[in-house]
Amino acid sequence: MRLANRLPLRLAMLAVLVTLAQASTPLALADVPKVGQPGKDVVWVPTHETLVEKMLDIAQVTSEDYVVDLGSGDGRIVIAAAQRGAKAHGIEYNPNLVALAAAQALEADMADRVTFEEADLFEADLSRATVITMFVGQRVTDRLRPRFLELEPGTRVVSNTYAIRGWPADRTVTLSGCTRWCRAHLWVVPAEVEGTWRLGDQDLALNQRFQLLNGRLGPSRITDARMEGAEITFTVDGVRYVGTVAGATMKGTRDDGASWSAVRR
Repeated sequence: MRLANRLPLRLAMLAVLVTLAQASTPLALADVPKVGQPGKDVVWVPTHETLVEKMLDIAQVTSEDYVVDLGSGDGRIVIAAAQRGAKAHGIEYNPNLVALAAAQALEADMADRVTFEEADLFEADLSRATVITMFVGQRVTDRLRPRFLELEPGTRVVSNTYAIRGWPADRTVTLSGCTRWCRAHLWVVPAEVEGTWRLGDQDLALNQRFQLLNGRLGPSRITDARMEGAEITFTVDGVRYVGTVAGATMKGTRDDGASWSAVRR
């Protein structure tokens, strides 16, 4: 989030300090958020503003999206998404960071487009998300993989630096002139298509590993096959097939102009 000057940020921090000062224990002021502080699952290191924008760029965030940021910290990714017209929600375990993020959203005049939730990111509801962003370390990133694969096909997942091991990224971008925390990885949750489908008078047998496919249409091997959300593409005997999966059916067109459809067997 870009601030017009440092005064609003100081006021936001002051609001957090006032809240903490009203706490009943003498240790309250020690809880003011500090970069590098350990948390339940991750250490808080804010994503650089340039990479925030790059993450939202590769996810193609628009006003149609509902963005959920896991480990939302000071709220900068949530606020930046809202500034693009999206509805955005931050999930953060530390209550003082939640308070800071809410103050930052208020000063950015984005409070009506964002929400912040004090919650465990492993237990929070992600079902509304069309885009998920995160900067949560390797161990946590890997633990979240099963949850992401349960989301609606086409949901975009973007991570600062840490890849989801075993699941190839659909796209990776690196900031030039950057020395640390420089990469953004994008995954698009694929529809599940593994199994046998009937396409015309032939069986389309598909094997799937995340977004990557292989298999056969009748006796012919399919090549260059992959999913991007609910979109499927593959080539058979030099003919390119492009289609959309909807439950137990898929249909589309071939590059020779013919239409095609298949149903799950």
